[in-house]
Amino acid sequence: MVKAKFICESKEQFINGGRVKLVPVTSGSEENKNFWKYTPDGRLEMWVDNDAAFKQFEVGKEYYLDITAAE
Repeated sequence: MVKAKFICESKEQFINGGRVKLVPVTSGSEENKNFWKYTPDGRLEMWVDNDAAFKQFEVGKEYYLDITAAE
């Protein structure tokens, strides 16, 4: 498993869903500096058409991304 820490950079709502963009954290805490050291660049962009899921993302809020292989 790989664990990354990203921050929600932006979100755009449309009639049939929305777009969420996340980028790696860079500062704000010692933990963030550690994550940035190993993931200095990147971007996750998702189209979300589940309104309840879309509402969980807040611009400026940090999120852990746990990446595991699909079996």
